[in-house]
Amino acid sequence: MSRAPAHSPPAAAERSLAVAGLRTRSVADHGLLRVASGPARGRTRYLVGALSLAVVTLMLFPIVFSLLSSIKTPAEAAASPPGYLPSVLSIDNYLKVYQYQAGLPTYLFNSLAVAFLTIVFCLVLAVPAGYGLACFRIRAKEVLFLVLLSGLMVPYQALLTPLYLMFTGLHLANTHIGLAVVHTILQLPFSVYLMRNSFEAVPRELEEAAVVDGCNSLQALWKIFLPAVRPAMVTVVLFAFITSWNEFIGALIFMNKETQFTIPIMLVGVRQGHFGAIDWGALQAGVMIAIFPCLLIYLLLQKYYVSGFLSGALK
Repeated sequence: MSRAPAHSPPAAAERSLAVAGLRTRSVADHGLLRVASGPARGRTRYLVGALSLAVVTLMLFPIVFSLLSSIKTPAEAAASPPGYLPSVLSIDNYLKVYQYQAGLPTYLFNSLAVAFLTIVFCLVLAVPAGYGLACFRIRAKEVLFLVLLSGLMVPYQALLTPLYLMFTGLHLANTHIGLAVVHTILQLPFSVYLMRNSFEAVPRELEEAAVVDGCNSLQALWKIFLPAVRPAMVTVVLFAFITSWNEFIGALIFMNKETQFTIPIMLVGVRQGHFGAIDWGALQAGVMIAIFPCLLIYLLLQKYYVSGFLSGALK
């Protein structure tokens, strides 16, 4: 007697219909989830956009207020309570800043010269140091690196008095080079840290290929590593420039001659009005002049700054 098949055709058909129904239901559920997640995703996007707009507005408000105050008349800028919009456009505040004592061009030249020398010193010292710490086998290399980074924990204000006495003996006080050295001391530990991590992020295969082609260490640095770490070098340039441009205490101590003052020292002097009152209009005009170079160099190098900062911060 022959055995009946395990699954009769009607039973198989019913099972196929059940599987098809489950698949249809899962597809429908997936579609409903996608439709339901669409509005939630849109609300999240709008929320993030609104928060970003609020933060940008909060950050831009002081700059816009300074700009509006700088184009007011001196009397209107000093009014209390202050108004937001100027009733009459005036450039008197900018003229006062331009003609203040030695003149604005002199102070701009001093700040630019010191910032340029600081950038050169930081690159000349940080690039070889980072390359050596990243690519060469040095005994106690990590200890040496920590010693270099320990400079970040020492308040540089505590070093200004002995540095001033030393630089006076070396005839470097009241010179652009002396102040640039002080700013380099302030910026160098971070620059070495950034360059070392950037060199370590370069694939070792590139260095090995260069060695196979006959390159020595200096040639590999020039032809392989420097093009690869260019964004990090731009980041070092930006940080060195902004640090040197805005630094005040060191410039106040090391620069005693009026013709050697930098922009931050000029801002302290130009704010003095009649009978010791603060000339808010001239001060805001000076602030806008001081902001412009930093803003310009950041916008020009923003692309390299972001990639360089990430490549130097992450390994």
